[in-house]
This record gives sequence, C-alpha cells and structure tokens, in this order.
Amino acid sequence: MIKLSIEQQSKPLSLKEKSISFLQNVALGNVQEAFQKYIGPDFLHHNPFFAGDSKSLMIAMEESATENTNKRFEVKLAIQEKDMVTVYSHIKQSSEDPGAAVVHILRFKDNQIVEMWDIGQPIPKDSPNENGMF
Repeated sequence: MIKLSIEQQSKPLSLKEKSISFLQNVALGNVQEAFQKYIGPDFLHHNPFFAGDSKSLMIAMEESATENTNKRFEVKLAIQEKDMVTVYSHIKQSSEDPGAAVVHILRFKDNQIVEMWDIGQPIPKDSPNENGMF
C-alpha cells in the first residue's frame, strides 16, 4: 500500500502524490476538501454514471462516502508520466465486500487535476486465476 509520509507531506507534492492524496481523501469522506485542494476550475471527468462536471462528481462522491462509512482504499501502483498519473487500487465499500480493482487516470494542468477517468472491475469471489487481481 502506498501512503505519504510526514516528510513527503511537508515538501511540495509530485503529481503522483497529489493524485494519491486526492483519492485517499475522497475515500476517507473528505470530499469537499479534496476537491478544493486538488481540482482545477475547468475539471471534467468521464464517469458515464454522472454529468461530466466537478460539482456532479463531488456530490456523488459525498453520497458514496456517507453511504459507505467503512470504505477501504488501498493503492497498489501509481505511475506518473508528464502531466498524467495512473493509480491502480483496491476499493472495498465495506469489510465484507471483496471490492473492485479500480484504475484512475488523472490529467493535470498547472498542478491541478483537470480531467479524470475511472475504470473498475469487481473482484470475483471465485476465480480460476491463482495470481489474483493484485
């Protein structure tokens, strides 16, 4: 699991660290604060279940945080290339939930997130693949 140390938090964050911090804060229910700190004014997203503006996504994320107070978010891998960051994670809505493998792709401009894609795949209870999803 990737977590930011105290020393990393006092230094200017890389785009990869900002992406992880944004997603961790959203998962913890600090949605408005995360949006205020990391989302740019011209933000757009590509989640097909919500309107493409930041306010619609923020409201949906707040509702999810309220409904799923025991959400678990574990970053497995984060990759930064130029202004793009990809974060591969395991998200569980509750302790009983096997969860989903989720990939967030974030594009930055002027050190703020201005575009985001998210792709998820539920983790099956029984899989013939002995390697697992992580």
